[in-house]
Amino acid sequence: MKKIDQKEKAVVIIGSGAGGGTMAYELTKAGIPCVCLEAGPFHKKEDYVNDEWGAFLQMAWLDTRTTSGNWRVAKDFSGLPTWLCKAVGGTTTHWAGATPRFMDYEFKTKSTYGKVKGASLLDWPVSLKDMEPYYTRAEDAIGSTHRGGRPALPANNNYKVFAEGAKRVGYKYYATGPYGTNAAPYDGRPGSIQDGFNFQGDKNGSKWSTAKREIPRALQTNLLDLRTDSHVTRITHDKNGMVDGVIYRDVDGNEQRQEAKVVILSGNSIESPRLLLMSDSSMFPDGLANSSGEVGRNYMRHLTGSMYARFEKPVNFYRGETMAGFCADEVKHNPKRGFVGGYYMETLALGPAFLGSFLEPGGWGREFTNMMDGYENIAGMWIVGEDMPQSKNRITLNTDVKDQYGNPVPNVHFDEHPNDIAMRTYAYEKAEDLYNSVGAVQTWRTPPYPSTHNLGTNRMSAKPKDGVVNKWGRTHDIKNLYIADGSVMTTGAAANPTLTITALSIRFSENVISEIKKGNI
Repeated sequence: MKKIDQKEKAVVIIGSGAGGGTMAYELTKAGIPCVCLEAGPFHKKEDYVNDEWGAFLQMAWLDTRTTSGNWRVAKDFSGLPTWLCKAVGGTTTHWAGATPRFMDYEFKTKSTYGKVKGASLLDWPVSLKDMEPYYTRAEDAIGSTHRGGRPALPANNNYKVFAEGAKRVGYKYYATGPYGTNAAPYDGRPGSIQDGFNFQGDKNGSKWSTAKREIPRALQTNLLDLRTDSHVTRITHDKNGMVDGVIYRDVDGNEQRQEAKVVILSGNSIESPRLLLMSDSSMFPDGLANSSGEVGRNYMRHLTGSMYARFEKPVNFYRGETMAGFCADEVKHNPKRGFVGGYYMETLALGPAFLGSFLEPGGWGREFTNMMDGYENIAGMWIVGEDMPQSKNRITLNTDVKDQYGNPVPNVHFDEHPNDIAMRTYAYEKAEDLYNSVGAVQTWRTPPYPSTHNLGTNRMSAKPKDGVVNKWGRTHDIKNLYIADGSVMTTGAAANPTLTITALSIRFSENVISEIKKGNI
């Protein structure tokens, strides 16, 4: 691994997930040396634990956070508003692997939906046509099934129940993918062994993550200086307002500084705005890249909820992939349903420990125990749809609570929009119809879990007054500061975000490479 002197003006990437890991590989592949600062350790596949709570404690970002707002998560999981990973690869180490693309209309929601009271809708400065070649490159990197001639994953029992129900209620667009878990060997990774541990890091190595692909390949170029257990606390700037360094704590808690000529911030939708806000100065009193006042605003976490159904006979839904199939019929804009935007139904299986925790947080009673006692007979799905961006939903600094380094922790505020509630209610009803059509004896509407899809907070915009970064991920205010993670998403769409984050990062990397080679940054 290359070692870059801390006093050398380097390209510094903060974070190594879908955004940062992709940027590290694309830049080093182009001959540009990079320092990548990752707050967590580098777990290898042999380190992963095939145990739900053990894996959670191994990988989750458990630093102190606070929560406010009317969302259910603030009541049930106030100290854990988001379920993210603190490790090389970021949350790509724990994701379920779903890789749908945005629909065309989802890039232009303000134009499509019109004025939605209380929502801060904005059209993206890029279109589906702009993104299509990058989606293809991201799918090829990830190895998305059903794409590029790659085979589909086999159907497990959870999917078979789901697909039969979809068929009976008249849905047409359901399949076992696309997913980022290999059905057959691809790109140096083996095919899935259907072991049901996608949320635990995947010891088999068939699921894509930047910890498996991009970071190792960047290291092989001998142009990446990867520093693990390096928690960034501040980005500094020079007298001209250009970023010039990054301050971080090393594995021993000692403060270090890396000089920078370019900074690429890829810390996720919580830590990225938090870091910009903590990097305030007399020149930037409201935080870096925040002349618009938009840093931290428009936090989205997708409309979510789950539906579990109990049957008379065994399903054994835990066998096979954790998430084994989609139904896309409801991903459309049809306001006659009582809301704008759309949602996916995605099969989901949880182990007994997680199911007991999330089915009805803090609940008990005969109906609950009937579900748990009938664990072998359960089928399940996750509902994931577009939630409305709202300016008041935001990440702020809670100066009353400090982290392990004495810095203010992020507060995650989220109020559900009436459109979100209407969509979830409709989706629950449709999910119940699906399972009832195949003989469910009990159904259960599960409230949202801690957020795994964290979006917005540094949104992309055509005009500087409306957002934080431009269509290349470059901050409007500071030309050598880029952001490449889910925080740049202008709106959330219904699609699971990892493919889009990866595709955007590949696209952004082209601009960074071009600007560096031209000597502009």
